[in-house]
Amino acid sequence: MRGNGVQDTSRQAYEVINAGGRGPAVIVCEHASAHIPERYAGLGLDDGARQSHAAWDPGAEALARLLSEALDAPLIAGRVSRLVYDCNRPPDAPSAMPAQSETVMIPGNADLDEAGRETRIREVYEPFSEALTSLIAARRESGDEIALVTVHSFTPTWFGVPRAVEIGIVHDEDRRLSDAMLIEAHRFPHRRIARNLPYGPAEGVTHTLQRHGVAEGLFNVMIEVRNDLLTTPDDIEAIAEELMGLLGPALSHVGLWEGSDA
Repeated sequence: MRGNGVQDTSRQAYEVINAGGRGPAVIVCEHASAHIPERYAGLGLDDGARQSHAAWDPGAEALARLLSEALDAPLIAGRVSRLVYDCNRPPDAPSAMPAQSETVMIPGNADLDEAGRETRIREVYEPFSEALTSLIAARRESGDEIALVTVHSFTPTWFGVPRAVEIGIVHDEDRRLSDAMLIEAHRFPHRRIARNLPYGPAEGVTHTLQRHGVAEGLFNVMIEVRNDLLTTPDDIEAIAEELMGLLGPALSHVGLWEGSDA
């Protein structure tokens, strides 16, 4: 199922994968794609910048798909680059359509006027957000108890500073599912797992959790994985297995799943 978002026949604003999944979660991957619709002329970026982490989260969609399969959970994936519109940001946030991402300048966003912003909100953010709202509502109307799980990746360095953390378990004011996952971190002593790193609420990264999780009373968590751990299919499969070792028992702990052996 593809969304009636951007008016570009090659892509739409979102895609729902495993729409009929009845598992204990709805999974979200806002930054699944580096695609920039043709009319934006690449936002003035060179090829390297258009394929860099500034434009999307490498490895995140493949990881999210494996979690979707493991949990039989529907997955909604963004199909437009976050440099056009970052669907994990509210419309009034400067970072929703950033003029700069780390050291990457985005010329196509530098002088974006109000009409241009409104067009992107209408064609990217609103269809994505409405589709997620509908997906959650459909699950709840069927009597399903679910959690909201968002999946992201992050760079090993930021402004040249190395990041030691490998997996971040991120939450806003509702920390129930995050706490349950972090209790299981001892199972992976080789892995550097941390709370609200490399990002947390202070960096404005919990919009989806707030709007679609906290506001709806859902258990919710944002998973961040360092993208050098997601470079090959084998790497991604190994990380997915480790994440299920955190997430599966946590979902059982909060009473949403009987699929874990924990």
